[in-house]
Order: sequence, then C-alpha cells, then structure tokens
Amino acid sequence: MGCCTGRCTLIFLCTLQLLAALERQVFDFLGYQWAPILANFLHIIIVILGLFGTIQYRPRYIVVYAIWTAVWVTWNIFIICFYLEVGGLSKDSELLTFNISRHQSWWSENGPGCVRKEAPMSGIKGLDSHSYISVIGCALEYRYIEVMHSSFQILIALVGFVYACYVVSVFTEEEDSFDFIGGFDPFPLYHVNEKPTNLLFKQTYLPA
Repeated sequence: MGCCTGRCTLIFLCTLQLLAALERQVFDFLGYQWAPILANFLHIIIVILGLFGTIQYRPRYIVVYAIWTAVWVTWNIFIICFYLEVGGLSKDSELLTFNISRHQSWWSENGPGCVRKEAPMSGIKGLDSHSYISVIGCALEYRYIEVMHSSFQILIALVGFVYACYVVSVFTEEEDSFDFIGGFDPFPLYHVNEKPTNLLFKQTYLPA
C-alpha cells in the first residue's frame, strides 16, 4: 500500500491521538483528576495497539482500536456534559476525583489570563500558610477549555474510526485474494509438465 493510502492516514491519526492523549494526561495529573487519568491511560494503550496493528498489518488489533474509539467518543461526550452541567451533572462535584479530594481541573486556576487571589490563614494549624480564595481575570472559563479538549478528541476519534474500518476492509480483501500456496499465480506451485503417455511408451521400447 502506498504512502498516501488510508493506512498511512490512520498511522498519522493514531500518532496525533497519542500526542493529544499525552498532553491531556499531563494536565489531568496536575489537577488530580483520577477518573480521566485512568481513561487516558487506557486510551494510550489502545491507540498504541492500533498503531502497531496498522504498521504490522494486523486487522484484529485495528478492530479493537475501532471499538475503543466508539467508547472513547462516549466518554468525551460525558466529560462535555459534566463541565456544561447537562442532565443534573455539576462541574463542582468530586465525581472525576472519585470523591477522595476536592481538586478541580488544572485550568480552573491556571487558565489564560487567570489571577489567583489568596489570603493568609490565621488560628488554624497544620495547613498551608495561604488559602485559595478566588480566581479572577480568566480570558476563558476553564470548563470551556475542557470542552474544547474533549471536542477535539471526539473529532479525531470519529475520523480514526472511519479510517480504521476502511483499513480493516482493505486488509481483509487482500487476505481473501491472496493464495498462500501459490500467491497470485493461478497455476499450482508444484505444477509439473507431464509428457503424453504414448511418448513415454515410445521412449521405453526403443530398439537397442
């Protein structure tokens, strides 16, 4: 298959997905978002599997990748609904941290233009010397940054799903059309040109 085929496009899409997932994983680690961290980790593994299957002509691996892209799209739709507070969801809940911490998205305090306002604590021991009060001046609210991240992931996943199905169909057609004994040669591999029977008899009974 040439370099401008669906296979090469799928390799590019998997590489792009891998880079986007690694970028997202870094910021989810900084924000202690444990549920997205686990989802990103699984996504990275499946994308690597799909990339390997595409390079090594393994349709089964690509099928696993295609199935996962559908799950990944569903997960990112949930993330969008979570941050947009659709269907009773609240972006201020601890759902993404498994209710073990009150951390929010890293972008909530470090978004473009955001300025943190802190005040000293007094009379409380065992805590840091400063307590977070508010964030002001954000050019873009953090939930919209998270929505854009998820939207980009959905877009790549959908395109990757289409190309994965195409590549699997191409690989399957090539396997069906290829004869593993004789290749593409319509004649048998061990074809022997036999001489006519009467000619053999003539050679056997030649006079001395």
